Amino acid sequence: MMRRRDFVIGLGAGIGLAATGRWTLAASKDPVKIGFLAPMTGGFAQVGKDMVDGATMYLEEIGSQAAGRKIEIIVEDTQGQPQVALTKARKLVENDRVHVLNGGLLASTGYALQPYFTEKKVPMLYPVMASDDLTQRQRSAYLVRMGWTSSQPSHPLGEYAYLTLKHRKVVTISADYAFGYETIGGFQRTFEEAGGQVIQKIWCPLNTVDFAPYLAQVRRDADAVMTLLVGQLSLRFPKQYAQAGLYGKIAVLGGGTGTDEFVLPSLDDSALGYVTALHYSAALDTPINRKFVQTYRSKFGKVPGYYSETCYLSSRWVAEATKAVGGEVEDGPKFLEALKRVHVTDAPRGPIKLDEYLNPIQNEYIRKVERREGELWNTVVKTYPDVSQFWKWKPEEYLKQPLYTRDYPPCRFCG
Repeated sequence: MMRRRDFVIGLGAGIGLAATGRWTLAASKDPVKIGFLAPMTGGFAQVGKDMVDGATMYLEEIGSQAAGRKIEIIVEDTQGQPQVALTKARKLVENDRVHVLNGGLLASTGYALQPYFTEKKVPMLYPVMASDDLTQRQRSAYLVRMGWTSSQPSHPLGEYAYLTLKHRKVVTISADYAFGYETIGGFQRTFEEAGGQVIQKIWCPLNTVDFAPYLAQVRRDADAVMTLLVGQLSLRFPKQYAQAGLYGKIAVLGGGTGTDEFVLPSLDDSALGYVTALHYSAALDTPINRKFVQTYRSKFGKVPGYYSETCYLSSRWVAEATKAVGGEVEDGPKFLEALKRVHVTDAPRGPIKLDEYLNPIQNEYIRKVERREGELWNTVVKTYPDVSQFWKWKPEEYLKQPLYTRDYPPCRFCG
């Protein structure tokens, strides 16, 4: 007797996949199957749990059904590794016969998965994986993203840092992988176009435990340090930054994952004043978000972060598309088109719609870590409405530029 691995929520029966990649029609009583990829073990396990909690919470709210069909979510552990994620995606598609793939964490995983689900003609939702080029130069007809591109929040942050915060010289410290390159690249481009200078670019491994060697390199004439931190790096950096004697002397900016709500309860006052950018904050003062935060907190005993909100929305995305096709998700092309046409006006983050490249146009929030009633929150200090992945450039002009990488934009002011 075969044993299903990892986590299964709901009841399911098999649905056949023809050699052409199209789903064969099954009885309407069979469930709609979502294959969900998340790091449930390893250094990113807490992030993975937040992702799954958000995704399952929405399904529970709708009774795990839409258009008369049960919805089943099958969770596979990627361990935070691209090749493991690819193996698990194969299992979900070829063994479990899922109708849609969902989830994933690291940008490098986003790039690794794209050829596979495109070849198999299985739609995949990217609520978290922010790899820029997958909705730009390397876009796939089967990729629908309701999350973001890595550089999308960084573009307004670069402008804000120069125009509002009056920073003129910035040092960057980032995790040394694709997500870091794209986040830092987006910031550097708009910050320097506004008139600022990035004077150092420092890269650290994803498994960094001791930041002291990197912090010792920081030029003391900088106005701010721009960071991109994820997972355990987010927990370690603030205290070590303060221990290096930099807190209060050189301001800290960052990508939104560095102060996500999953990490805030573990931080102390050494994170106060950090300014980050992202398309969500649990502190958003809207009726919809207040209700979302209250429900999530009562259910899981914690404040929801970006990882939970975006995966909550991804489950809604599947449900909305299922309703749009009257439950006929076995009609692959029809279901795919429905996924592309979803437009949500009342998400916890605010309104969201897809551009022609299937990436969200949405609000980006400048957030500042502050203490409220004994808790740290990402207080929203400015909203940039309707931000696209191309910022203020025309798509055709933007796409003529290289992808943001470790060496692009070049560090013209380093030395």
